[in-house]
Amino acid sequence: MEYKNILIIKMSSLGDIIHTLPSVAVLRKSFPNARLTWLVHPQFGAFVPDPPIIDEVIYFDKVKFTKMSLAEKWSYFWQMRDLLHSKHFDLVIDMHGLFKSAVLAAISGCDNRIGYCEMGEGSGFISKPITGPHAKDHVIERYLDVVRYLGCTVDEIEFPMPDLQKEWQAVQEKTDAVKSPYVVLVPGARWDTKMWPPEHFAKLADMILRDGKQVVLAGGPEDAPLGSKITGLAPGVTDLTGKTSLREMGALIQHCTVYISGDTGPLFIAAAMKRPLVAMYGPTRPYRTGPYGSKDATVLTTPLPCAGCLKKRCNHWDCMKSITPEMVFEEYKKKVK
Repeated sequence: MEYKNILIIKMSSLGDIIHTLPSVAVLRKSFPNARLTWLVHPQFGAFVPDPPIIDEVIYFDKVKFTKMSLAEKWSYFWQMRDLLHSKHFDLVIDMHGLFKSAVLAAISGCDNRIGYCEMGEGSGFISKPITGPHAKDHVIERYLDVVRYLGCTVDEIEFPMPDLQKEWQAVQEKTDAVKSPYVVLVPGARWDTKMWPPEHFAKLADMILRDGKQVVLAGGPEDAPLGSKITGLAPGVTDLTGKTSLREMGALIQHCTVYISGDTGPLFIAAAMKRPLVAMYGPTRPYRTGPYGSKDATVLTTPLPCAGCLKKRCNHWDCMKSITPEMVFEEYKKKVK
């Protein structure tokens, strides 16, 4: 079946946006004449592909919405409903699979709604869950099963990334570190349990500095305290946490020698860009949500038996600590040979 007007709902987070890109690339190849629209939260829209992959981006501002009065929320809701109806979508793909995405799919004005296999919070009653042969595999393959259901052929894993030349120039103006071979470390993570100890990052940074490479810390404003702590423990590190936009951080990653972090959004930018990388995993499962499609990615998983517990908080948090700076440095050395 041919579709003329497709809405993709994937609102957050950064890593999940990146994981959705291969499916969007396949959709564009399979439906070259269709209009593709992406519904996303503004803070995660930086890596939604530019035209001709995605024709239009619609933003649902969750941060702004939560601060509204009840009357303002009601008005915003109806404005969004009217906007979605005006687009006359003939297919809605809910790749988010939560209550908030289900509501937006329901008010889209389109009766043809599908989603991926792990639809939660009642979203499976609004959009038909598509369970394909890769339901137990990596999340990228689970998303691709949705477009396979539509008759699309998946020949390769492709990540359509934006042109970041302007952002690269902006990064170069902010620091001298990027003028020489440098390694990017990203210390932050959305879950506390995903975070590698800052003392480990500092020790690793010191080892890399002594190896003759510059070390650049990257991350959002919320990571700035971590950046300050690490630079205090490892003099010589360049701290850009909270000092770049998402696209500027992408440009920084694009030109790095090696990228190192835990399970966090920028990791998947590095994987999509095929950068040499080392990732540390404790509570999450790399075979389901690790760097995918890159032959130069190394994942170090905690040796503890509780690995992959999926807990956001833990009262005996040792999994990430058990991955030592020496273990990471050993893998880093393999990348720079």
